[in-house]
Amino acid sequence: MLENFESYLLAEKRCSMHTVGAYLKDVSSFKDFLELENEQEWQEVNYQNVRSWIVFLVEKKDAAVTVNRKLSSLRTFFKWLKSNGNISVNPMQKIKGLKAAKPLPYFVKETQLEKDKLNSLFPETLEGTRDRLLIEVFYQTGMRLSELIALDDNCFNSQSIKVLGKRNKERWIPISNELQFDLFQYVTDKRIQFPEVKHLFCTDSGKKLYPKFVYRKINFYLSNLTELKKKSPHVLRHTFATHMLNNGAGLEALKDLLGHASLSATQIYTHNSFKEISRIYKQAHPRGHKT
Repeated sequence: MLENFESYLLAEKRCSMHTVGAYLKDVSSFKDFLELENEQEWQEVNYQNVRSWIVFLVEKKDAAVTVNRKLSSLRTFFKWLKSNGNISVNPMQKIKGLKAAKPLPYFVKETQLEKDKLNSLFPETLEGTRDRLLIEVFYQTGMRLSELIALDDNCFNSQSIKVLGKRNKERWIPISNELQFDLFQYVTDKRIQFPEVKHLFCTDSGKKLYPKFVYRKINFYLSNLTELKKKSPHVLRHTFATHMLNNGAGLEALKDLLGHASLSATQIYTHNSFKEISRIYKQAHPRGHKT
């Protein structure tokens, strides 16, 4: 049964191996909890069985977000079983996830990303220029890690940079004249050393970037700038969004810049922005300090 489910995830849903592994682990965990042994027994699983599993997970102190992820895996599995006629009733139909508090995004302060502080960190080499531009592109565009890795030499012009986002949706993000000039100069220098490389950024040996390489670089340099617990490319995406809102950007515009499918995904940044607005109000309004 699980082997067929795995094939479905890979062939029809086109899930990554990492995602498939997570689905199978979650379904297997539920299967072990109920001590199911054969295909026939899946037909007997009911709403109460799932509720009992949720109680079990909560009692062993699984976080709400973890429980909800496991329930999402079960929903996909039982939906697949029902579509194939393996079960007549979907036991997940009335199951609701746990309420999970959304943590506020980490972000770097504007003062910690001042140009003088940044420029002093990087050696005057092709690799140093690349590392500086990794931070600048993340911070100035808010793009995702996967989007940055996929950039090629022809992705930018004097006004914007082209990004291929989720579901192959293309978007253009404005960039400053200074960033455009720096990217052009970097590409010119890179072509001298690696004339065959078409990716915008590459490793020290001219290979395509990979996630761990970028993460290590960003983590290393942010460690020199901030004491945040998290120091990842995604933190710079959060930083871009927070600084944009703090300086007057609208949610709709920010949604488009970030490549979000819906406004609800963008609204998490309003919490950080409201803190900044509240601080400014208390400083600027004659009665603000009394509130």
